[in-house]
Amino acid sequence: MSGSGKGLLGLWLYRNGVEWQVKNESPHHPKLGELQMAAQRPQITEGEKISVIFTLKNQVGGLVRALSVFQDLGINVLHIESRESMTALASSDILVDVECDLPRMEELKRMLKREVQDFEVVPQSGLEFAPPTPLSAATSFDFGEMPWFPRKISDLDRAQNVLMYGSELDADHPGFKDPVYRKRREHFSALAKNYKSGQPIPKVQYTESEIKTWGIVFRELRKLYQKHACEEYLENWPQLVKYCGYREDNLPQLEDVSIFLKRKTGFQLRPVAGYLSPRDFLSGLAFRVFHCTQYIRHSSDPFYTPEPDCCHELLGHMPLLANPSFAQFSQEIGLASLGASDEDIDKLATLYFFTVEFGLCRQPDGSFRVYGAGLLSSVAELQHALVTPDKIKRFDPDITVNEKCIITAYQNAYYYTESFEEAKEKMRAFAEGIQRPCGVRYNPYTQSVEVLSNAQKITALVRELRGDICIVSSAIKKISAQDSTLDVETIANMLHTGLQMNERSPQSTSGGSTPNSDRGASPKPEDGN
Repeated sequence: MSGSGKGLLGLWLYRNGVEWQVKNESPHHPKLGELQMAAQRPQITEGEKISVIFTLKNQVGGLVRALSVFQDLGINVLHIESRESMTALASSDILVDVECDLPRMEELKRMLKREVQDFEVVPQSGLEFAPPTPLSAATSFDFGEMPWFPRKISDLDRAQNVLMYGSELDADHPGFKDPVYRKRREHFSALAKNYKSGQPIPKVQYTESEIKTWGIVFRELRKLYQKHACEEYLENWPQLVKYCGYREDNLPQLEDVSIFLKRKTGFQLRPVAGYLSPRDFLSGLAFRVFHCTQYIRHSSDPFYTPEPDCCHELLGHMPLLANPSFAQFSQEIGLASLGASDEDIDKLATLYFFTVEFGLCRQPDGSFRVYGAGLLSSVAELQHALVTPDKIKRFDPDITVNEKCIITAYQNAYYYTESFEEAKEKMRAFAEGIQRPCGVRYNPYTQSVEVLSNAQKITALVRELRGDICIVSSAIKKISAQDSTLDVETIANMLHTGLQMNERSPQSTSGGSTPNSDRGASPKPEDGN
């Protein structure tokens, strides 16, 4: 796919249904540091199934040498998996399930200790260790069946499930056979994995080759933006040049862009090692945090990448994240994902793909311009999308959600709205159908998500919002007396529409207390909420 610019959710959507192993995440067995119970374990019996866990330095040929010991001893290997070591630097924990008798196990211990750092044997007939539940699948403490989601911005440190790539590349990746590039990717992966919320993003000393690759992509895309990019995208470009160093000969630093975005719309960046799970990626948006790659595509083909890279992120996404309306649209998709079912996450990820990544805006003259980052970072598809009118359709979440997301070729369809406001309203209506037993709201003062799970919490929020509404009301009275162009009726309708309820509550029909009343019984809030 020439000029690819797909987002973090793109490849996951395309390959949805294929069983992927989560890399560097919750293992099926406890870490080596927790296996301190050897004296309590039953002895190995003849022909028993056994788990062998050992730690290897990350070096070429290390795993091959270790596994050759199993082969030399004729031991039947049933299962192998690996993860980044949680106790040793630049190392991996390897788990091997085997079927082995006692004499050969003793010989395996003796021979394997020559090749590995730490070594542990766990008889499977002994203590059984239940696999830990991934945080993204754990239940919420408010509602038993609702998946876990971050409540504080620092909780995003615990929602970094990288599904693929990162420091590991597939055999068909352009950089797979390049040891220098692979080493570089390991460096970027380490930066992302060590990052914690609130820290400054580490600055990167980009190489001459990396800057050259960036410059080639930058130069060709800039030629197309004035003709094809939407107005909201173009209006922020001069400021990115001035404050973030957007130039052909300079690859911008994420920390500089993050500071700029935070001042503009409250968004900030967080480095990521590779493809995050859709749930974790979307949850970041709820906090106005955008997970962003620091690595760049391989120099052998500047207009092709099988994954998102900094060209895609910096050129495709950043200008619009500096637009208040678009920033709010992105955050609302993220908020809709919190606590949603896996099925609803899939739907939201698809809608994100066909709006934030591949969306179009119709202009007053009937022509179309692009706001989707996947198009704005792809030289070829940016031009293709606008010359195929038969593929351009009106955005309707109920229809778009069934569209197939394509990574290896051009999309079968591109969806447009008249404005970001239209896209927001349609997404809000769609989000109402997500089965979730509560509401959620982001509090920017505490950088936390508030769960609106009972009458007292909702009443408290309404009292807080009432103060803002009084400020708006006072301003309307003052400005309307001076400015006849202020459309008071439209503003009132906007407020009224936002408060419309599908059904009247039992209290409202029986004379119960209202949100503005201090009277009436309200449930006490749960502890910690």
